[in-house]
Amino acid sequence: IFPSYPKMKLSLLALFAGSAAAFAPASVKQTGTALNSIAELEAIAEKSNPVLKFYDPLQLSSTTIWGESNEATIAFLRHAEIKHGRVAMAAFVGYIVQSNGIHFPWPMTFDGTPFPSDAGSPPEQWDALPDAAKWQIILFIGFLEWFSEAAGTHYMRGGTPGKFPKFSDHSELIPHPVPLNLFDPFGFSDSASAEKKELGLIKELNNGRAAQMGIIGFLMEQKLEGSVPLLKGVVSHYDGEPMAPVSIS
Repeated sequence: IFPSYPKMKLSLLALFAGSAAAFAPASVKQTGTALNSIAELEAIAEKSNPVLKFYDPLQLSSTTIWGESNEATIAFLRHAEIKHGRVAMAAFVGYIVQSNGIHFPWPMTFDGTPFPSDAGSPPEQWDALPDAAKWQIILFIGFLEWFSEAAGTHYMRGGTPGKFPKFSDHSELIPHPVPLNLFDPFGFSDSASAEKKELGLIKELNNGRAAQMGIIGFLMEQKLEGSVPLLKGVVSHYDGEPMAPVSIS
């Protein structure tokens, strides 16, 4: 690991540690058939935020989409929040890591090109990647999305919202054996009690909500200086477009 970018004062995790009042809570019970009802949402909401409890001003919990049932709609929205919370947690941690110039110690490409850790902030480092590297990342994410939708019982058809299928259980969908699964590759949670898993899911939900605010806060301050007062002077200005990841190429 080679630190090459001045260390930023990003000890602001507490700023985003509060629980947001987003709609769709994570699943508490890892069962074969996931119950997706308003009563379950209310129970999970009370555990994830005992002060606010259940909060649904847009009445999403009583709506339907694409001609599906209310239960299937709730499952879709729950899965969407859990997934985007996980993405945001990875993005938030990744932003801090890249802001401190931390990168893999080997070259980025076969011709010896190093990782662009000295290109500036994380969005600027992304812009500095070769097109081939960008598309490898995008296509890999696309594969994971396809696999999660194609393998196992779909979350809108009785599956568990937020549960990523194991590669080892669906070898028919991948071209060659994969030694480790994406989620919990070393099986640390296999022997965990039901209570510990339930608590872990609530923590994941709240951390995912906080991370969504955190990463968007970084990007907002980079685009519009002063929009996030506590980040003013902590993150640098960015002239690009973070929501158009291939616009520079």
